[in-house]
This record gives sequence, C-alpha cells and structure tokens, in this order.
Amino acid sequence: MLKWPAETVLDDNQIENWCEPGSNRILDFHGDPLKAKLVVFSDGNHHMALEDALKLFHDRNPEVVDIFYATTPPYPIVKLLQAEAIRLGNLTLSVRPHVFISPPQVMERLRASGLIKHHAFLAQNQGSVLLIPQGNPKNIQSPHDLMRADIRLFISNPDTEKTSYRGYRQTLEGLARRQGLDTDTFFDAVFGDTAIYGERIHHREAPEAVADGNADVAIVYYHLALRYTRIFPDLFEFVPLGGTQGKPLPPPENLTARIHMGLVGDGGDWGEALIKFMQSDAVAQIYAHYGLSP
Repeated sequence: MLKWPAETVLDDNQIENWCEPGSNRILDFHGDPLKAKLVVFSDGNHHMALEDALKLFHDRNPEVVDIFYATTPPYPIVKLLQAEAIRLGNLTLSVRPHVFISPPQVMERLRASGLIKHHAFLAQNQGSVLLIPQGNPKNIQSPHDLMRADIRLFISNPDTEKTSYRGYRQTLEGLARRQGLDTDTFFDAVFGDTAIYGERIHHREAPEAVADGNADVAIVYYHLALRYTRIFPDLFEFVPLGGTQGKPLPPPENLTARIHMGLVGDGGDWGEALIKFMQSDAVAQIYAHYGLSP
C-alpha cells in the first residue's frame, strides 16, 4: 500500500492529519462547512442515530441551511476543536463547532480547559457483542471461544481509541472471569499474536476486517452490530453477551458507557436549540430505534 507524502503549501505540524492509506476517512465528515449554520463535533459510534436526529432538526429548522458534523473518535475532534483545523490527506479543513458530543470524561476535560461551560447526558449504550460473519463459520458462542488458536479477534486500537479499547478489553476479561477463566491465561490467548488492532476508527474498521476475512470476530458495541446487520444482512450477525439479539441484557461485566453533549462557547445561533432538541422525546425514540438507551 502506497503511503503518499504530504503535498501542501503550508506545513503546520500542529494540525492533526486524519488520513489512513487505503481507507476513506472522509466518511465521517458530513455536509457542507461553508453553507452550514450549525456545526457539530461528535464521537462516532452513534453516528447512525445522530444522522437521523440532525436530519429531523434540519427538517424542523430549514433556516439552518445545512449541518456540518464530524463523527470520529474523540481524539481527532478534540484536536480539531483546539487547533480549529484538521487535514484530510492534503485537504485542510478549518471549522469550529457549536456543539460537542463525546463521553463524559472527554467532556469534563474540555470543561476544565474552558472550551465548554457544562455538559449534559444524551444517551447510553447497551454494552458490547461479538460481530461475526453471517453463518458463524467458526462457531463462536462466547468469550471462551476467543482463546482458540484459530480465532483472530479485532479490537480497537489501545493508543488511538483508548476509551473504546479499555471498555472492550475490560468487558472481555470480566466475562472471562464470569466463565471461570484465568484472566492472564485469557489475555495471553486472545490478545497475543492473533489479535487484530484497528488503526484509528473502529466503527468503520471492525466490519471491514470481518467482511474481508482479516478477522474472525470483532468486539463492538451492541448498537454498532445492530447497524451492521441491518445494512449488510448478508454479511454479518452477532453473538449477544447478555440477553438476546433483540433485547440486550448486559451483565455488570459487560460495561456500558454514556454519551454527553455541551455547547462550545455560546453555541452560535443554533447550538442551544439543538441541545434542547436532542433532549426531546423524538430524539429519544431515534436513539432507542438504533439500540441505545436515551
């Protein structure tokens, strides 16, 4: 795979370059930043619910013209917020958000640094599941099966997606203990030479790895797996880690995580209205449809 050098007139090393060879990272930047009167930066794992919510907000408020929004892991959008610019390959994008959405620990760091004043709850996920190819060719039924030498697990990157990696790993180790497995033995078997780590954006990379046959299974949030099986029903299914496919009941070891939101500065002309709208029953129904708890 060719790794092209940067080809820009201005060489600012302070600007994050969000580009991986062979992968279209621009999938997580949506809309026209020049036309949009509302800009939203969000963590990406609930992008399908956020899309429908923002479309409904736009339908009810056409004067907003367009909504430009990013749905990457927290790290690049935090860097973008701080530097007010990001590179997508050789394209530099300069934009400042009115609303920021991310896990509460990220939001708290932004509050402490003065970038937001306060943040509020938006939704909570329903734990994790094991994403597998349709037909379950390796007969994966539980975390115990991940210890087999013929199983390659995909998991998010421990350096570039710390929050999701930590949650996924702790979930697997907790469920292994629940099954009576030794944690160290489990870790050595699952996260050894056979493990496949993402680069920077696991909500795109995980299904790609499983679909391409580079991984036999991926641990992802329930709502992500629900999304993949809905839009690619011939490619994927998933193994619940508590409850059923239609009704997840994650045990305490299957960690859940919250999503918070807050205004950046005064939120511009539309930020406050969006925050209020995101707390409405209409948005709660959207998030519930996509497998999140509003």
